[in-house]
Amino acid sequence: MHEPGRQAEHLISSTPPRPAMDHQQEDATSEKVQLLGMWASPYVFKVKWALSIKGVEYEYVEEDLRNKSGQLLEHNPVHKKVPVLVYNGKPVAESDVIVEFIDEAWSHRGGRILPEDPHERAMARFWARFVYDKLKPPIWKWFTAAVEEEQEAAREAAVEQLKVLEEQLALGGKEFFGGESVGLVDLSLGALAYVIPMYEEIIGVSLVTEDRFPSLYAWMGRFLAAPPVKDHLPPLEKLELRFRAIREYFLKNT
Repeated sequence: MHEPGRQAEHLISSTPPRPAMDHQQEDATSEKVQLLGMWASPYVFKVKWALSIKGVEYEYVEEDLRNKSGQLLEHNPVHKKVPVLVYNGKPVAESDVIVEFIDEAWSHRGGRILPEDPHERAMARFWARFVYDKLKPPIWKWFTAAVEEEQEAAREAAVEQLKVLEEQLALGGKEFFGGESVGLVDLSLGALAYVIPMYEEIIGVSLVTEDRFPSLYAWMGRFLAAPPVKDHLPPLEKLELRFRAIREYFLKNT
């Protein structure tokens, strides 16, 4: 199997060597890509979007996380979670690791997901971690809290972190956190662009408004309309039903 980004080497023989394959020919003949996922996982969304940016064809395998397949357990024995990308039989686990692998393995096609400049690349990783560590926890708490005081405290905590992102996005008037195209930070934040309006409708309280967060509000629309994203979103109604059931569970069991 050829590795991505390498051309086939010629064997020295008495017959004329075959022309070396370019990347597109090599991709079509040697690559086998599988993605093990679960339809509602935001981490799986992110990997699908990254593959779409690079134009990579792949086989998607839906996993039942209540009855995990032998393939999933074999390919991710440490965490036993999705997503897992399997490239020519070799697994890559954890969404951030997978996205960086995709960006490097298919560097010859599509746009850059991480910046080429080392400092900019480091800052993209920093803000991606900010989303996971600082923003997602209070938003999830806001959505699942059964006690009104706890819900309001979580909403205020989320607003403070959203203000930080609003200021970061507004710097230089960027279209996306990655500049003029979708990048790592956009992919990390992207699932929230899809689910926050659902949370707001289910709870009946707004979180991201155009008045309070004009840059983020506009970014959400641009992100969901971006070509790598718009055709790779989970079913809206099915996902909303899932979130309503989750909230109902927390209200009854907290």
